Amino acid sequence: MSKHGLIEFDAVLAIARRGSFRAAALELGLSTTALSNVIGKLERQLGVRLFNRTTRSVSLTDAGRQFVDKIGPALQDIHEAMENAQSQQDTPSGTLRINSFAAAAREILPLLLQFLRLHPQVHVDLVTEGRLVDIVADGFDLGIRTADLVPSDMIAVPLGPRRRYAVVASPGYFRTRDRPSDRPKSPSDLLSHPCIRVRLPNGALYRWQFEKGGQPIQIDVDGPITLDEASLARMAVLEDMGIGFFMESDVQGDLAAGRLVRILEDWTPPLEQLCLYYPSRRHPSAAFKAFIDLARKCSAAKTATA
Repeated sequence: MSKHGLIEFDAVLAIARRGSFRAAALELGLSTTALSNVIGKLERQLGVRLFNRTTRSVSLTDAGRQFVDKIGPALQDIHEAMENAQSQQDTPSGTLRINSFAAAAREILPLLLQFLRLHPQVHVDLVTEGRLVDIVADGFDLGIRTADLVPSDMIAVPLGPRRRYAVVASPGYFRTRDRPSDRPKSPSDLLSHPCIRVRLPNGALYRWQFEKGGQPIQIDVDGPITLDEASLARMAVLEDMGIGFFMESDVQGDLAAGRLVRILEDWTPPLEQLCLYYPSRRHPSAAFKAFIDLARKCSAAKTATA
């Protein structure tokens, strides 16, 4: 929701920025119907239409464009003034909006839950998507990406040690092979095994990434099923359907319990660190400061024990 009771103005800017009522509604935490009602009410008060709407597109009218040009800078000043006042409070509260990709969200969720237990007056809105967004333009307080994807003008906080991929299969799957020597010794050996394929958010099939001796290799595996979520792929691997490719953190428990067996470990070196990132802020809220402090402490603890 709008942070400071300025929902009508925030709604106009969000729709103009996102080019869609649906995307703006998701950003603001509203239903599309509620957002449409907010805009309709404002247009009736102003006596002009701010948006041209069709079933396929949304665009600003001339009046809407002039309105956005006028209120945009003023609204930014108002939000900054409100955030400045909020930063003086001792108890963290309000909403933190965080943008991430799905695998990183699974890794950071324990940190978020710990933070919410410590600060029950804070609400966290975590949005996962495959594309890299401008967190400032899209209204997020923080983003989570690998270190190499963090914009140079952002402040980055590493989230623990570097991560790794893991290539795994169930013991039951390997029992179906004639000899232990049938296990893949190099990535190209995967082409003779059924593998669990994964589809990316953009619709493309993910190619498994390997590296050894500084030489990267991509393998376009084949198999009996294609899925678009890591938890589903893990279930298929546990059911002896074939070999899977995961973030190590997603299957650590299965490896430790013996439910999965790891292969090609020497072909999966450490990856770039995950980073929490954000723009420089003159007046961060108490919730924002508390979350950054906790993230730094947890990162230091993970790195020390890695």
